[in-house]
Order: sequence, then structure tokens, then C-alpha cells
Amino acid sequence: MKPTPSRHAASTEPVAKTAAETAACPAGREADASWPWHADSQTIYRDLRNAIVSLHRRPGETIGERSLGETYGASRPKVRQAIDRLADEQLVERHPHPQRHEARLRVARIPLRALPEAGEMRKALETRVVRYAARRATPDHIARLRASIERQRACETAGDIEGFHAADEAFHALLSEAAGYPGFWTAVGRVKAQIDRCRRLGLLVFGGMGPAIAEHEAIVAAIAAREPDSAAARMAIHLDGVTGTITKLRDVVPCYFYEPDIYEPDDPQSLR
Repeated sequence: MKPTPSRHAASTEPVAKTAAETAACPAGREADASWPWHADSQTIYRDLRNAIVSLHRRPGETIGERSLGETYGASRPKVRQAIDRLADEQLVERHPHPQRHEARLRVARIPLRALPEAGEMRKALETRVVRYAARRATPDHIARLRASIERQRACETAGDIEGFHAADEAFHALLSEAAGYPGFWTAVGRVKAQIDRCRRLGLLVFGGMGPAIAEHEAIVAAIAAREPDSAAARMAIHLDGVTGTITKLRDVVPCYFYEPDIYEPDDPQSLR
């Protein structure tokens, strides 16, 4: 049974305190609003980006520039630096306010036209990664990859989507380590934000951790067998699977997506 759109409407609940916020306050001071923690723009960018990609902040949700400054104890220029970076990544949209000089900020909907390119870039990088891994992975790497799959399976059993996503990220990072090029995963991270939003939304709407786990097992089996071509082919199948998920998501929650050529940011109806 398909979920109703209201179930996925932009959340108005405050995002839980981030690890950075908690770490910034001494023990026992977490509830003290007067604690003078002052964040830099990088911290604001990182926390807000993570909240958007993880869907803790949903597409269309309003972002308060002033409230961000108050939350982080940061100046307006620092907040705007963070917002500028997120806008460049198409994760935040600015909408002119008819009665104010400052623009309204909203979490951007997922730009459909950006997804094919992002997917191909990630596939080009990660198929190369597993080719190297199939030649260079040590027995310790193989054991750690299999242990990562077991953690993913435990998350599936527990229905822990957040835990599964973290284990999935760790698995792909470990593949780059096994390849001898850990920087590849850093490069992948720069291009996969919109894809990650679709994957997280797909897990929320459809579930389905099992197929991804089986695909991970196939990739590791090919690496352990020292078969670079097979490993690359299995990785390509794994990454291409998100295409079908996106197609189904457009039917279930169309309000989370937009076509840049027809999107009208000044049209109030387009923000619903």
C-alpha cells in the first residue's frame, strides 16, 4: 500500500542536537542555552548538509537563517557562507521574499536532471575502485568487508535504517581502502548527495535493505576471487539499481522532485 503524501510532508519538528553541538558543551551543560558555543561556517555546512542528505530536513522545509545563527552562536556572514555552499550543491534554494530584503531559504527538492550525471560519475569511480580492490585487497580487508556485511544484516533484522546507511557508507569507504586509494571515496562523496537523498527516501518508503546486502556480498565474492571484471560488473549492477527506485519514488512522492527547466521558484504553488 502506497504511503500518503502527508506522511512525507516537510517536517516541522526541530532536528535533534548534533554530535558537534553535544561535543561542544561540557558535560552537564547540554541544556544550558547560555553556553557560549560559537561554530564556524564549516560546522554549520557539515551539520546542515548531513541533515538534508539524511532527510532529517525534508525537501521544501523552511530554513531560518537567523535561527541557525542563534543555534550555532554564529554571525550572519558565517551562516551565509554555509548556505552558499549548500546552494551551490543544489541542496538549498533561495526564494525572494516580497516584503523583506533577505530571501526565504528552503531545503531544495531533488533535481531530476542532476541524477543521471551524478550516478554515472559515481559508477565510473567505484567500478574502478573494485577493480583495484580485486588486485590488492588483503585477507584482512576481505574479513573486514564481510564483517561490514554482517553489520548491515543486523541492521536489516532490527529495521534500523540509520544504522544500515552508516554501515553501507563504511562498506564503500573500506572498498576504497582495500583498493589502495582511500581518496576515491572522498571524491565519490562530493557527487553523490542527491543520489543519497533518493536512496534514503527509497528505504523509508519501500524498505528493501536485503537486495543491497546481497549485491554487496556478490561484490566481495568477486574481490576475494581476484576477478576485477566481475567485481566491476557487480558494482555497476548495484549502483544502477537506484534508477528504478527513483522512477517509483516520483510516482509516490512527486512533491520531493522537480525538473529544473519547468520549476518556478517564485511560484508559491511550487513550494508545496
